[in-house]
Amino acid sequence: MAEAHQAVAFQFTVTPDGIDLQLSREVLKHIYLSGVTSWKKRAIRFKNGVLTGVYPASPSSWLIVVIAIMSTMYARIDPSMGMIDRIKTSLPVSPKEQHTQTVLSAILFATGLWLSFIFLLRYILKALLSYHGWIFESHGKMSFSTKVWLSLVKLLSGRRPLLYSFQASLPHLPVPSIDDTINRYLESVRPLLDDEQYKQMEIVANDFKKDPAPKLQKHLKLKSWWATNYVSDWWEEYIYLRGRDPIMVNSNFYTMDLLYVIPTHRQASRAANIVHAMLQYRRKLERGELTPLRALGIVPMCSFQYERMFNTTRIPGIETDFVQHLKDRKHLVVYHRGRFFKVWLYYGGRHLWPSELELQFQRILDDKSEPQPGEIKLPSLTAGNRVPWARARLKYFNEGVNRASLEAIETAAFFMTLDDEAHGYDPENIRSLDLYAKSLLHGKCYDRWFDKSFTLIVYKNGKTGINTEHSWADSPIIGHMWEYVLATDCFHLGYTAEGHCKGDINKSLAPPTRLQWDIPKEIIEGSYMIAKGIADDVDFHDCLFNEFGKGLIKKCRTSPDAFIQLALQLAHYRDKGEFCLTYESSMTRMFREGRTETVRSCTCESTAFVKAMEDESTTQRLALFKKAADKHQNMYRLAMTGAGIDRHLFCLYIVSKVMGIDSPFLKQVLSEPWRLSTSQTPQQQLNLIDTQKFPKYVGAGGGFGPVADDGYGVSYIIVGENLITFHISSKFSSPETVGEFQTFFLNLFYASYQHQTFEWYCIYYNYKFCSTIIFLILFLS
Repeated sequence: MAEAHQAVAFQFTVTPDGIDLQLSREVLKHIYLSGVTSWKKRAIRFKNGVLTGVYPASPSSWLIVVIAIMSTMYARIDPSMGMIDRIKTSLPVSPKEQHTQTVLSAILFATGLWLSFIFLLRYILKALLSYHGWIFESHGKMSFSTKVWLSLVKLLSGRRPLLYSFQASLPHLPVPSIDDTINRYLESVRPLLDDEQYKQMEIVANDFKKDPAPKLQKHLKLKSWWATNYVSDWWEEYIYLRGRDPIMVNSNFYTMDLLYVIPTHRQASRAANIVHAMLQYRRKLERGELTPLRALGIVPMCSFQYERMFNTTRIPGIETDFVQHLKDRKHLVVYHRGRFFKVWLYYGGRHLWPSELELQFQRILDDKSEPQPGEIKLPSLTAGNRVPWARARLKYFNEGVNRASLEAIETAAFFMTLDDEAHGYDPENIRSLDLYAKSLLHGKCYDRWFDKSFTLIVYKNGKTGINTEHSWADSPIIGHMWEYVLATDCFHLGYTAEGHCKGDINKSLAPPTRLQWDIPKEIIEGSYMIAKGIADDVDFHDCLFNEFGKGLIKKCRTSPDAFIQLALQLAHYRDKGEFCLTYESSMTRMFREGRTETVRSCTCESTAFVKAMEDESTTQRLALFKKAADKHQNMYRLAMTGAGIDRHLFCLYIVSKVMGIDSPFLKQVLSEPWRLSTSQTPQQQLNLIDTQKFPKYVGAGGGFGPVADDGYGVSYIIVGENLITFHISSKFSSPETVGEFQTFFLNLFYASYQHQTFEWYCIYYNYKFCSTIIFLILFLS
């Protein structure tokens, strides 16, 4: 065991003269190096904390202000208008030290002036960032006022911001007016209701608007003044942590590896490079040295969600879970063939090199020991219902080896599975991506720790992926880390010609430690059966469309996202013969601690376009398409700028429950099923991999399970100029979504080049003519 290995470094002998303590020189060296690393880390964090705390100013600007004030004092000019003299009289300095008293007073005044200047800059920057008119301007066109605004934002944003530099300058999420929210809501449900149903909904909504909406709105505005964000804490608690159903499939989501490339087929080598790249990212994250994301390269996004990426676990509770976040975790836990191993990530005060990590992971792969009773399916506790897991944790994991081993998992930097299966994209196997997606989403139901912030999965053929717990952050956050990791793995760390990690091997490392368990099997079986039932019910299809992509769509002066959302509406209508409430996720990270908002993609304009596509006699398809696309873009922009519908209504509902007020309107709104739930995975760091130079090094995005039992979950990523990847999920148990394997050809739109303009010359659908996007909406039963 590692503990025994370390114990030999300290030896003592009891003699008549006392205790003779012998210390290993090598161990003392490691202790020294660990201490130096720890203090160095603290110093860097302190320095970066100061830089972030005074941003957009800098510490050197304080010195400039002090020198300027001192210079005016020696020139017998008092810029403080008597304030320096008042400060001087308050200082406890003897009359003999008049000069020292004057200098100290000037420094204190200069410091106060400098801090006031910082707060003024932040206030001005926050006011500037509260302006969102730029986002509503046509693509490629920018008004003079927006240009001036962008120049001012750029001027006040400083030169080298750190990850959290803009946090104090970000505006708070505004609370929309009741009238605006209800009007937008009624507009969103109009295409889904007949005249009678819509009139009834109008009556209920107007009754709510009169009472109790004003009362609820007052309390919500009070919260918005007091809290950093009036939505995010309630969203995390009530949408995620209070849910008692399994989080596997229902909440967790997955992210895939590079689509076409596997840098090495050696499992231990790929795992080592990926883990080392993650540790590099974590070091930058903990020091706040990552570059903050900025729209247009200027407008900052909130970085709050990054904080809990590593060293984080969702802890089950009887009524509600909570998120446990720790600092400076120096180990990870690896699961392989039913065994758990603890692997230290540091040696001599530094990260293990990839070659050293490869050695450790290969030792795990070569270990022939058998799992202990109950150990194989232990992770299925995190895949089942939350209450049985919480009770089992209290009863069986409160003491002894179970407590120590569970603590090792929950305090680990993250969790990793060395999977004994092979997955990835195979052009000759049409179901290869489907099986890959299902494996990442739920695996065997007992080989991922679904409570960890994320589980890294490395398959035996070298393919990788991530399963992410959803409560602590949204997919763009884990996607940001994953983009960095894949780029670092392939273009910075690399592999030898034999596929091993580069670098020397240090065979003196203590081997990984087996975690010990004493668990009755009966506490696991119930959770496993529930999880298996959920996993077996999920159907997946992943579709690569490379006939055209963002490049052609943009040439047609259309938003790629609006284009795809309209295609989804057409696909669903052809599948079902009716429209449904559609969810598209939008981010609100231009506000402090912002997460997401809902874009209701099924609109009167989109339904008019879909009906026109089904009516061969219609000649207005192009006009209707443009109108529907413009409407979608406007709704997306409203959601991004805090003028969405659903988060406001959700918070009003929470206030009503706390106040004991019953609202039929809010009940109905919150109970409406999202039968088509969609999300786009964004590409955030296009500078990391040049896809023009390396076209095979593209990601495949990720996906999630269906939100409604009788609906579809659709995730998509627009990669480069000519690839769109779809991840589609549904349930076998629903007669609404199960059927034979069918392919729906959605005819999207042609563009021809005439007289230096793109003209749409053909809009029609034809199942035989395949110059369209292939969208698979039904699956094998």
